[in-house]
Order: sequence, then structure tokens, then C-alpha cells
Amino acid sequence: MAKNLVIVESPAKVKTIKKFLGSNYEVMASQGHVRDFPKSQLGFDAENHYEPKYITIRGKGELLAALRKEAKKADKIYLATDPDREGEAISWHLIAALKLDENGKTKKVYRIAFNEITKNAVKEAIKNPREIDMNLVDAQQARRMLDRMVGYRISPLLWAKVKRGLSAGRVQSVALRIIATREEEINAFIPEEYWNLEADFAIPGEKKPLTAKFYGTTDEKLPVKNKAEMDAILQALKKKGVKFEVTNVKKGERTRKQPLPFTTSTLQQEASKALNFSTVKTMRLAQQLYEGVEIKGQGTVGLISYLRTDSTRVSEEAQKSAADYIKETFGDTYLGSEQKPKKEKEGKIQDAHEAIRPTDIRRLPGEVKDQLPRDLYRLYQLIWKRFTASQMAPAVYDTTSVHIDGAGYRFTVSASKVRFDGFMSVYTEADEEKASPNTLLKDLDKNTALKLSELRESQHFTQPAPHYNEASLVRALEELGIGRPSTYAPTISTLLARRYITKEGKNIYITEIGEVVDKMMVDAFPQIVDVNFTANLETLLDKVEEGEIQWKVIVENFYPDLDEAVNLAEKELENVEIADEVTDVICEKCGRNMVIKYGPHGKFLGCPGFPECRNTKPYLEKIGVPCPKCGKELVIRMSKKGRRYYGCENNPECDYMVWQRPSGKLCPKCGKMLLVKGSKLACEDAACGYTEARPKEEA
Repeated sequence: MAKNLVIVESPAKVKTIKKFLGSNYEVMASQGHVRDFPKSQLGFDAENHYEPKYITIRGKGELLAALRKEAKKADKIYLATDPDREGEAISWHLIAALKLDENGKTKKVYRIAFNEITKNAVKEAIKNPREIDMNLVDAQQARRMLDRMVGYRISPLLWAKVKRGLSAGRVQSVALRIIATREEEINAFIPEEYWNLEADFAIPGEKKPLTAKFYGTTDEKLPVKNKAEMDAILQALKKKGVKFEVTNVKKGERTRKQPLPFTTSTLQQEASKALNFSTVKTMRLAQQLYEGVEIKGQGTVGLISYLRTDSTRVSEEAQKSAADYIKETFGDTYLGSEQKPKKEKEGKIQDAHEAIRPTDIRRLPGEVKDQLPRDLYRLYQLIWKRFTASQMAPAVYDTTSVHIDGAGYRFTVSASKVRFDGFMSVYTEADEEKASPNTLLKDLDKNTALKLSELRESQHFTQPAPHYNEASLVRALEELGIGRPSTYAPTISTLLARRYITKEGKNIYITEIGEVVDKMMVDAFPQIVDVNFTANLETLLDKVEEGEIQWKVIVENFYPDLDEAVNLAEKELENVEIADEVTDVICEKCGRNMVIKYGPHGKFLGCPGFPECRNTKPYLEKIGVPCPKCGKELVIRMSKKGRRYYGCENNPECDYMVWQRPSGKLCPKCGKMLLVKGSKLACEDAACGYTEARPKEEA
């Protein structure tokens, strides 16, 4: 009979940890939180010093009964929930829900935490138990209560003034404000004209010309703002007798530092850029890698360390293991020196965690590739490469900079060549800069005479800041101090679920309803959507975690102002009506034009005569391409598992369907449909193999 009980959060960890600890330990899962605020109430008593009210979460009764039964049998109980504020709070709630004596009078109850699910880490945690850290618990309680205050007081106001189904959130409303601000900047942007000039110079003894860029005069940089200015420069450069010569050649060295290992934020950003993963998908896959996957000959193994962290610290053991591997595989010259963690933002870095890294650097991606689903493998490979690179030496470039002068103007050429690849032998970021293609510079000396062979001017216009995508929004939230590692993905998914924002390709756009909600929040609750105010709240929560501030002080100062603002908004805010989009589909029951409605599963067509007429139909979004099989319209459909595909509106009579978006063009080789695949159009018949470049205006 097991003498000890270990309680973890996720059932996925149970089998792995049980294997590490043996028959003297029973391992069970709480399956997340077991207690929370009541759904129908705010969950605290403002008249009684904001005392929280917790109840058992519905559906957890049988689980808690099973946990209590095992707890009675055990001599020692180890609470092994996740190593963060949320995990600490779950352990604290378990003590209350299971009626355990945390002071050890009747049962010995210990809190243990491990950063990775490996045998060494778990056994080391068992050897070094501790008490519940109430500072962590209080920080989580304060965050939960602040979020509940904003959500439960403002959301009903949105239902009354706009429409049901909307919500406000302490972090989500600020994120929406950030997106709306960018949209306003883009809409207000006025493009400005500017011109670029390139020159090709013939070099004695060289077949290929040297291309240089216009810099300005020999004294200063000169932006060219219009055609008249460009024409004046061209006229001076094209005069007879103008000589061009190299006036300066500067050779040097540039070092490119190795990257830091991943934090939650940087992992989400890089997975978006390199793998095209959403933040939610990245976190879901990372959770699987952390909790463990089945590896042949090893059983279930946790492949990465804890995934919710804003620290770039690496343990000494992991550093030593990486150093040994790098020296053996690449040689001593490739081993880097220890990096100081980067200070990403003001506030406390949760340094109890490490950076995200592989649990064993010698578990190479290639060795587990066949045992992992494709996306899981790709994310593991990304984490492994980034961590390995972070422990390697910097890359070294040889650089050359050249000044070419003539007619009082200056052109410049710069080139770089990798002398030592260092960490780049393992990893380069998705948007890594590329080395200059110029290779002629080694033959240039000061006072080398050059012959101008061609001048190429080009007109351009300044562009507004780009729309946010998930990666850039996560970066903005982190830089501004909004939210914490665990909140980025759910914040974005909530905004999408509420239809406050939409995604087209990778870009995020605010919707009409998002604009209405944002304007209402700005008008009625400017403090809630103020970036600095929200960032300051995060700093205060960090201070609670450090034991510098009592958590009730924060909520006592926050709620009265919020309560006053809500009461004022209820009186002063006008109702906003968002009209349903009218379609050309006629309701066969009453003859009205049906409108687009939104339900839990997305769009559908409803009769505007509701409740007199309750007719509804599926909404089929046409893509403007005829079905190649029957000639009717192709529409976007969803599979039972939620995957999007393209099929005929005449289904089931016509069974045409494809997973990629049809382009409307037919294959010139076999006559079948060309499908959109990245920057190319490809025949839907793989055996045909025809491809062509996708038109730039569509790509």
C-alpha cells in the first residue's frame, strides 16, 4: 500500500511521476482548480474587508471524494501543482477542500515544485519540500479578484447598452485599446513621398559592376523628397567630366550575440513567425512537451522545462550539460560564455523559473522525430535549437564600408561576410538579417577610379505602422507590462471569441463591435484601459508576491473607484445598436431578407422577424469562385472537428471539396483547379505537379 500521496494538476503527469517515484507513492490529479468564486456572485464581501467567498467547483465532488479517501490512507501528502502563482493557489485550495491540516498536527502536508518533469527533478523536489508560500497565493487571489471586479461589473453594462454576449476584462480591454490605437494610427496616416537612387560602377578588372546607394552630400545625409530634387541630383551626376572615386574603405569586425533562451513571450513570437502557430496552439503544444510524451524505450518523458516563465535564467546543471555537448559536437571554439539575463521590462522577473529549455540537450530533435506528431516535433526542434544556440559562441562577421564620391555627392556600399558562424551553425531567427551579396569589395582601395555605368532612381511612399499580428501583439503586451506569461494566449483568444477582433491571414483587425466596446470603455472607464495604470497594477501584484504589500490594500483601493464609474456609466451612457448585416437570402416562411447572426458555433442566418418568425439557416460564405464540377458557388465550410475547407454550395448533390482555397484559375496543363499555397498557385491534382507564381496583389 502506498504510504505517500502526490497531487499534481494535470492527469497527463500522473503516469510519468508515478514511474519516477515507485510503489510507495500514489499519484493523483486535481485537474486544475477545485475551488473558485461563485459564478452568480462577485465572490467577495466589500462590506467585510473584501473577504473572498470560495465554493467547490461544480463537477469536482467525486474527484475530491477520491482524493480525500487516498489522503486518509497516506502518511505524507505532497502538493505538486505547477511552479507559479496559480499552482501555489491550487495547492492552498486543495488543503481547504480536502480538509488537510497544513500545520502538520494530523497529517504531514508538504508543498513541492519542480521546473521539469524528469526523475532527478521530481526526486529532488521530494527531498526538499516546503510550506505553502502565502505571498504567491495572495498575489493570485488579488489578480483573480481584480479580474472578477472588472468582468462582473462592466460586462452587464455592455449587455444592457450594446448586446448580450459581450464582456470586459482587466487585461483584454487594454489589449483591445492597443489594437484600436494602432488601427486609428493607420487610418490617420498620410503617406509622404521619397526617392531612392542606386548607381552601378564599373571597376577596372572586374566583370560585374558594384552597386552603391545614394547617401547625400560629402558632408551630410540628404533625404530626397520629390522628383524635382532627384532630377537636380541626376543632372549634376550625369555632367561630362564628373569623376567618381573611392574616398574611404573601412574594414572591421562585427559580432552577433547569441540569442537568449526562450521565455513564454519570445517562444510565442518565434513560433508565430517561424512555424505560423497561433499563441493558443503554441501553448497547447508546449504543455504536452512539458507534461510528457511517449518515447520508445524511455516511456513517458517530459521534453521541456516549465512553459510559463519570463526568466532567461538557466540552471548550472543545464549549462554544464550543454557545454559538454557543444564541446563534443562542435569543438571548444563554439562554446559561449555565460550571458546575463536580459532585462525585458520594468518589474519583477519570476526568477524561480528557468527559461524554456529541453530537459536533456542530448535528446536530439532528429532522434524523436518519428515518435512525435509533426507540429509537436517542430516546436521541440525550435526550443532545442534556441537553447543550444544560447549556450554557444557569438557569430563574427568581417565588414567593409566604402564611400564613393563624385560631383559633391556620396554613395555608400557596405558588405559583411561570416568569418565564424558560432551559434548560427545551429539556429537563426525567422527574420534573421542576411549577409550583403556584395563580393567585390576586397579589390577596392582608396583612390580607386570608378566609371559610372547606370543610375536607377525609384519613387516610394512612407508606410504606416503594420497591423498587429499575434507575435507583435504579444511583444507589445510584454514590453508595456500588460499581463504575464500565462495571460497572453487566453487574452487574444478571448478577443477573437468575442469577435472584437478578427484575423485575415496573420494580421489582426478590430471589428465594428470591437470599436463600439473600445469607445465605450474609453469614455466610461478610461483608467481601466490606461496602459500605465494596468502595468502599475501588475507591479503591485509583484510586490504582493514579494511580501511588500498586503493584497487587500490593492483591492480596497481599486474597487470603490470602479463601483463609482460603473454607477455613473449606467446613468450617462447611451444605448448603442449594432445592426445585423442584411443578406439577399429570402426567408421562405415570411419573405423578409435574412440577416447574419452569431451563435456559439459561429455565423448563421436568422430571420429579422424573430420572435414571430424563428426561421434559421446555415450561413455559407461565398468566395467568388465557381465550382469546377457543377458551376455553382464555392463556399467556406467547417468539418465536424472544426477544420475549414472549401466545398460546393450545392452539397450534398455536388461533393466537390478541397482543403486549400481555390483561386478561380484552372490548370493550363490538366484543366483542374489551381489552389492557393503560400506564394504559389498549385494544381489540386498532385500528380499533375503544375505550379505558378501567385499574383503579387493577391499574395
